[in-house]
Amino acid sequence: MTKPVELVIFDCDGVLVDSERIAARVDATSLAELGWPLSEAEVVERFMGRSHADMIADIEKHLGRSLPDGWEAEQLRLYRTAMEAELTAVDGVVEALDQIRLPTCVASSSGHDALRHTLGLTGLYARFEGRIHSAADVANGKPAPDLFLRAAQHMGFDPEVCAVVEDSRYGVQAARAAGMRAFGYCGGLTPAEWLDGPGTVVFDDMRELPALLTRAGH
Repeated sequence: MTKPVELVIFDCDGVLVDSERIAARVDATSLAELGWPLSEAEVVERFMGRSHADMIADIEKHLGRSLPDGWEAEQLRLYRTAMEAELTAVDGVVEALDQIRLPTCVASSSGHDALRHTLGLTGLYARFEGRIHSAADVANGKPAPDLFLRAAQHMGFDPEVCAVVEDSRYGVQAARAAGMRAFGYCGGLTPAEWLDGPGTVVFDDMRELPALLTRAGH
């Protein structure tokens, strides 16, 4: 029998905060200005769940040149402005967090400054303060398992008793590679079929998560 879940590791963007729609729109606009027109759906498929550094490397490879000086700083300013105007918590996640009695932490491809900002804007930062892990802390971002393994180690749990809540293809791949159970949230931008796979429960309503976690291992 599978062991019960003892630690819940949350991705941030698209799982805790409803930021993916905002970021995809900003990215599509900025990439078009660089000469790489992508739809918001294409942006989601290519970049969602990956680290900022991986995204920059991919853009420069496609363009065949370095990004202009100041582009990254301006991109972060555009994200910040849009988030401050529009960002909310993911629907149902506050209710889910209120019901989950297990230890929790965050492990995200975003940087620490961005995590403080978005979690702060939505009132969620205090729930995870001191238990927030970023891809900036590890050598390899998702889909490599490094980030989730680091989070588990810092929290004092073995991978086999950890559950990862993700909304991206790269995220669920990272959870599987870490030997953890994945809970793939498809209530946002990601189609369910991108998340489906071994050791993964796919669901579309955050309010279902506490019951799903309880059933895992039974």
